[in-house]
Amino acid sequence: QVQLVESGGGLVQAGGSLRLSCAVSGRTFSTYVMHWFRQAPGKEREFVAAIRWSGGTTYYADSVKGRFTISGDNAKNMVYLQMNSLKPEDTAVYYCAVTHVVRRTVTSQREFDYWGQGTQVTVSS
Repeated sequence: QVQLVESGGGLVQAGGSLRLSCAVSGRTFSTYVMHWFRQAPGKEREFVAAIRWSGGTTYYADSVKGRFTISGDNAKNMVYLQMNSLKPEDTAVYYCAVTHVVRRTVTSQREFDYWGQGTQVTVSS
């Protein structure tokens, strides 16, 4: 059974940092793309970052470029999102997801092979 499990969320002051983790179990996704999305209350699910397992090419939303870093550890089947210089507008539930290509939008969650359950990030001002 494939599972994606996020962890590392919490409450942090503006300007602070958090590192989110996504543990992948059940199979390997060596040719896939791992994504981080976020969803704030009343808003659409928003692309944050993505990384290709093979080659490590990364992609970022403009809103997080220069502040967030996505990375992967193939040996551990883990994906990370290092978040620095956090802002109140970064407050959201953060999800990891996997599919074959880079997707910057979510028309349907079924476009992705698997999703995690999410981890809450709250940034206070």
